[in-house]
Amino acid sequence: MADTVAQGLDLVGVETIVDIATGTGLVLRALDRSGSASGIRLVGVDLSPEMLRVARRELPSAEWIEADASHLPLADGSVDIATCVTALHIIPDVSAALDEWARVLRPGGHLVTASFASPHLSGITSPTSARPYPTDHDPYADAEAIAATFALHGFTLASHTTWTDGTDTVLIADFLSAAG
Repeated sequence: MADTVAQGLDLVGVETIVDIATGTGLVLRALDRSGSASGIRLVGVDLSPEMLRVARRELPSAEWIEADASHLPLADGSVDIATCVTALHIIPDVSAALDEWARVLRPGGHLVTASFASPHLSGITSPTSARPYPTDHDPYADAEAIAATFALHGFTLASHTTWTDGTDTVLIADFLSAAG
């Protein structure tokens, strides 16, 4: 799925891409493999130093930052494209994260998300006892729900598509950040 997200990015005029909750950097690694990101600053952000260690080993040319999704150490309006792949449902405060992503994106920049939309996930939440935060797929499970959730933070759904591996279905959504 990282390859599908990477292939769908319009890189014309792009200077900086940040992959939020990057894990081992699969999206940035896919961009690098494709050769389409030459000359673009690739930044991966994740909370896990272990994941970042793998990412750094696999793609040493990228910049890897240990940080929370809602506290990015990046300048206002410094990012052309932000991606967040299969992590929305585990971010403890998505509202704060969306505000932060809007801050770092340039006006008219793109936010591309990939979120689980499999029917078997609908209505499933994990209790906070299993994790220090609830896990909720419903706000991101279909285009209507994710568009409404993100609109509250200045994002407009520009396009969406689905990807499946035969078991899980993922909604890939491309949002525009507020212009100005």
